[in-house]
Amino acid sequence: MNAAANPVPGEAIVIGAGIVGVSCALYLQRDGHRVTLIDPKGPGNGASFGNAGNLGWASCVPAAMPGVLKKVPQMLFDANAPLKLHWGHVPAAAGWFARFIANARPSRIEAIADARQALLARLHDGYRPLLEEAGAEDLLDYSGLLMTWESEEAFAGARYALELRRRRGVPMDELDGNEARQIEPALTPAVKRAVHFPRLAHVVNPLRLTEALARHFERRGGRILREAARGFEMGASGPVAVTTDAGRRPADRFVVAAGVWSKQLARQLGTRTPIEAERGYHTVFADPGIGLRAALMSADRYIAVTQMETGIRATGVAEFADPERPADMRYAEMVQRRAQGLLPGLKDGRRTQWMGPRPSHPDSLPVIGRSPRFGNVVFAYGHDHIGLALGGITGRLVADIVAGRPAIVDLTPYRPDRF
Repeated sequence: MNAAANPVPGEAIVIGAGIVGVSCALYLQRDGHRVTLIDPKGPGNGASFGNAGNLGWASCVPAAMPGVLKKVPQMLFDANAPLKLHWGHVPAAAGWFARFIANARPSRIEAIADARQALLARLHDGYRPLLEEAGAEDLLDYSGLLMTWESEEAFAGARYALELRRRRGVPMDELDGNEARQIEPALTPAVKRAVHFPRLAHVVNPLRLTEALARHFERRGGRILREAARGFEMGASGPVAVTTDAGRRPADRFVVAAGVWSKQLARQLGTRTPIEAERGYHTVFADPGIGLRAALMSADRYIAVTQMETGIRATGVAEFADPERPADMRYAEMVQRRAQGLLPGLKDGRRTQWMGPRPSHPDSLPVIGRSPRFGNVVFAYGHDHIGLALGGITGRLVADIVAGRPAIVDLTPYRPDRF
């Protein structure tokens, strides 16, 4: 039975120490709860580690857009396409793709864009107090984002997506190729059109951000356990402890923020969620030979490229597969080649590669809400490509849910039982 909110501080456990889980833990701690974070890899070492770093308040556009039904089969059979689906994973993913395609209706696209933007517009409100208290403001770079196209036809095809952003208040400047290269001289001459999103921020080291917030959490008395959550010990009205590979961890309240691994934990609590591991790859050019003046996103090459502390990071590919399947670094090499095509001066002497599973729902929206069955459990997972952007605001909303405070956004679009 779903119990009423209990605002009295108590023992809380957050499962998952990515940027979302750490932010939830900090906001609960600010409300006076004694909080334990549980994650087998430690803070920031999952999907939070290897993303493009963009705090994408221009990312209201959902993944499912008009024409997606025609594009998906082509992308699945094309070895150079950015979308990958292993045939052995087809039975598990078929229902996800059916729902994904259903969300490409114009009415759904508009509603999803509204719901994404409602969160994205408040991303800095969510992060500001956490960054100030942790002394981590220097990890944000406000140099903006440049999105590029290499043909007039491709740019025309992006008009609807650009208007989705414009109608939701996202400022942007349309440029020709020469104007784009004035902002970023390293761009290939093939770039014909671009859109500049001024002052859009990116994180110069996503791992260091999560680690800085986690250290601040520990300094305030929080506890971090490198353990794997296996399930829950149930009491008369709901869970009373998390069972891990190291023992029993009792608490009064629980937050499930474990990314793709939330699926099994939510199912044990009676909630089914169609979350899939959308595995992304990156290559970091440690000695790039160039420096970037803005974060880049190539619509033609399906990559994002960002200047970071460790070098230039290029990210891309959406590989649908079991999250535990070994990485196929051919995809990281494909990302590398595409980045060098976009930036011809990019040197590849010293590089690192990575793969991580983004937790994605077919409607491009996260789950943020109280468990439909148990009032002392809150779910916070499924943030796909915008988990880094939404970490802070998700943490604030989770703390509001636990305390029974009115949320600053309508939580209906993110409810756990919407599927």
